[in-house]
Amino acid sequence: QVQVVESGGGLVQAGGSLRLSCTVSGLTFDEYYMGWFRQAPGNEREGVSCIMWNGMRTYYVPSVRGRFTISRDNAKNTLYLQMNSLKAEDTARYYCAVLAVQSCSGSWEHSNNYWGQGTQVTVSS
Repeated sequence: QVQVVESGGGLVQAGGSLRLSCTVSGLTFDEYYMGWFRQAPGNEREGVSCIMWNGMRTYYVPSVRGRFTISRDNAKNTLYLQMNSLKAEDTARYYCAVLAVQSCSGSWEHSNNYWGQGTQVTVSS
């Protein structure tokens, strides 16, 4: 029984910060690459960030580079997304996913095995 649970979303003013968390159970967490996705109403799901199983390699979609930081604490089975300098265009529901890849290069965003219910991020301008 794999469970993926996101938390930390909310309403924030443009320029502000949020930290999202994702706790995973039911699998060996440190064997898997992890990713963050987001989806706004009427838009396609977008891969935001990817992290290697041990945290040594990461990927960010260009629109968030320099503003977001993905990290993980394998001892706590937890994935994080620190979001700074938030913009209205970041408004979306954010999802955590357990990935079926061995690299953050290529089409990692199409290889997710499990994902959570999401957490809403709304940025007011």
